[in-house]
Amino acid sequence: MWTPYQFLVGSWEGTGEGRPGKSHVRRQYEFVLNNKFLLVKNKSIYDPQEENPSGEVHEDWGLLSFDRNRVAFVLRQFHVEAFVNQYVLLGPANWGQPLRFVSEAIENIPAGWRARETYRKLSDDEFIETFDLAEPGKEFELYVENYFHRST
Repeated sequence: MWTPYQFLVGSWEGTGEGRPGKSHVRRQYEFVLNNKFLLVKNKSIYDPQEENPSGEVHEDWGLLSFDRNRVAFVLRQFHVEAFVNQYVLLGPANWGQPLRFVSEAIENIPAGWRARETYRKLSDDEFIETFDLAEPGKEFELYVENYFHRST
């Protein structure tokens, strides 16, 4: 069941670019609680830019679980800004195709917003993650894209 996610375990570094600007990213994946959950710790440091001269530090933690009742992988993310996103994986967990998670619920944001996370494996040591947002009644738009390479 967890085979498609084994490759993520370890430490990752990379760069990102999107609406908040350019960033340097670090991420850690590890199985926890008797290997029932995949814990994700993420930190993105955004460079100063005209709209945000001080830059920005974003952190979020996530837990990926398998819901046996729905036969679905569920990702819950807890963001430093107090957003809590709950996603469900669309389709099977198979690295032959991108892994695409779509939000089922988002806490602490106006009703109607949606989010989507997509992971594309490039090799055993690199992947790309895109994070898309959709305002109420609108289509998804890219918010940020991160490129990761394995650091350990």
